[in-house]
Amino acid sequence: MKILAITSCPNGIAHTYMAQEKLEQAAKEMGVDIKVETQGGVGAENVLTAKEIREADGIIIAADRQVDLSRFNGKRLINENVREGIHHPKELIQRIIDQNAPIHHEKGASDNDSYEEEEKKSGVQMVYQHLMNGVSFMVPFIVVGGLLIAIALTLGGEPSAKGLVIPDDSFWKSIEKIGALSFSFMVPILAGYIAYSIADKPGLVPGMIGGAIAADGSFYGSEAGAGFLGGIVAGFLAGYIAKWIKNVKVPKAMAPIMPIIIIPIISSVIVGLIFIFLIGAPISGIFTALTGWLKGMQGANIVVLALIIGAMIAFDMGGPVNKVAFLFGSALIAEGNYAVMGMVAVAVCTPPIGLGLATFLQKGKFNNSEQEMGKASFTMGLFGITEGAIPFAAQDPLRIIPANMIGAMVAAVIAALGGVGDRVAHGGPIVAVLGGIQHVLWFFVAVIIGSLITMFTVLLFKKNTPVAVLEGEGVVEDGIGDGQSHSNNQVAESRTENNEQKDDDSVFHKDLIELRQESMQRDNAIDQLLEKLKDAGYIESLDKVKEAVLQREAESTTAIGMNVAIPHAKSDAVKQPAVAVLQDKQGIEWESLDGTSPKIVFLIVVPNNSNDTHLKLLQRLSRALMDDETRENLINATTKDEIYNILKMI
Repeated sequence: MKILAITSCPNGIAHTYMAQEKLEQAAKEMGVDIKVETQGGVGAENVLTAKEIREADGIIIAADRQVDLSRFNGKRLINENVREGIHHPKELIQRIIDQNAPIHHEKGASDNDSYEEEEKKSGVQMVYQHLMNGVSFMVPFIVVGGLLIAIALTLGGEPSAKGLVIPDDSFWKSIEKIGALSFSFMVPILAGYIAYSIADKPGLVPGMIGGAIAADGSFYGSEAGAGFLGGIVAGFLAGYIAKWIKNVKVPKAMAPIMPIIIIPIISSVIVGLIFIFLIGAPISGIFTALTGWLKGMQGANIVVLALIIGAMIAFDMGGPVNKVAFLFGSALIAEGNYAVMGMVAVAVCTPPIGLGLATFLQKGKFNNSEQEMGKASFTMGLFGITEGAIPFAAQDPLRIIPANMIGAMVAAVIAALGGVGDRVAHGGPIVAVLGGIQHVLWFFVAVIIGSLITMFTVLLFKKNTPVAVLEGEGVVEDGIGDGQSHSNNQVAESRTENNEQKDDDSVFHKDLIELRQESMQRDNAIDQLLEKLKDAGYIESLDKVKEAVLQREAESTTAIGMNVAIPHAKSDAVKQPAVAVLQDKQGIEWESLDGTSPKIVFLIVVPNNSNDTHLKLLQRLSRALMDDETRENLINATTKDEIYNILKMI
């Protein structure tokens, strides 16, 4: 089975590569050969070849941006958003294996081919994808324009009654003009690539022309243009008009010139006339009123706005809600309103910085992999990448997301009250260092206080980490520490974006291994193991868990033979999945399948909501214990270290 995939997110920074890693991990576990092309911020990497596409059994698209599907004509294809690739990679791969995916039919392909109808995303998903496609191409223009203007003002500006002004004969005036030119492309690029996402190349020209008309109010008698709102409307209008014209049947002789002449001309004229005579002025009025309202917000009103912006940014950390707030702030930069982007700039970095600080301050509440994650999260926060907080939120959303939101909201309010402005469509201390922030002292005050509040809130919400917990099919030595059970997929989400992950091959912790040299009965052995688990903080009630273990024993003995027993149970009294080991060379009185007395016992306890975690571990243990040498080495080991090292191999 050979599967190909493409992952892409609007900014191409985090989700693109997280989805790639998830798909590759899932494919490896499922024994499937996969190659993933990433279409990130640096362009396409690991590009799929024509030969690989011919030989592939299916294609998985996990993207929030428009992906050219023409090269996959005739292939079984799944087209989902990037979050499906992160959260449900195995399900996507299984659909290809089960042939539960349609054949992609590229329009204009040979009529002799037989195809199934292409799978469709929901209307809301498609609108979001088209919008984010435009935003992803727009943002670099705002970043370049904002940074160039900020650098020019910082190095070449002179104080005046109007603030910093660059003299006309200064070299830095040229830099400022280049930055302003970059800004002028913002709305046309936004509209053009929204239309491109909808109608492919035929939509690009009418989208950009519509966006330019939207930005230039002189076309429809308005002193101000329709701004980014007009650009969004123009993009969708141009895209769907071009797509509608594409579906019109024309003589074969005209087909070659349709995408390069006929469709762009007709679409451009229709979009231009609609804007000039119908919707340009009304949208301009709405945008002018919105901008004026924002500029006039003071006191309590601006605090409310800041609370909303901070909550949206931290809620899904790079997802749709976050992107709406980001678009709102970045688009207003071109209108000279830097305040909203100032709120965004502090809110985007407080969650990852705060979580990183939490792992530095109280390591006991975080396992080894989380501590490594904390380093990456802190670094990503300095560069304004909110996605650094995602691995923490993925494995403990009910604690981490509220903590993130509280810190970001406080930071945004401080930024608003301090008059922080951001000339660049990005956030984090890196922007301040490059000179893109107004009232930089208040910016750092907001970031520091917001990050500290995030840190303290996380530490308040989180419980201390037990000594060992189950990670998918194994155990992380230092535990997860959030009081919740974790499925294999959830723990996998704690992997850091830049692949700085700890290779936790160990399955059990030494402190949960017990060596005995005395005869005992089954219930005594279970009691000793449960007491060990209770002392380590895994279970709340020894009696309740024991009752669950004995109920399982009543169904059928867990002494599988060959001197091995694997008792196990689920219970609400279990805080986290855990395993304890008892070696007793005298043998334990226990009804077994082959009549032998167990000399090595593995007790597995998991919470009721841990899905099939214990079953996976049972499968793994049983498979390993079928090896005679491994089994005998465990039974004959003389120290905890020796048993631990053998289990690490498993």
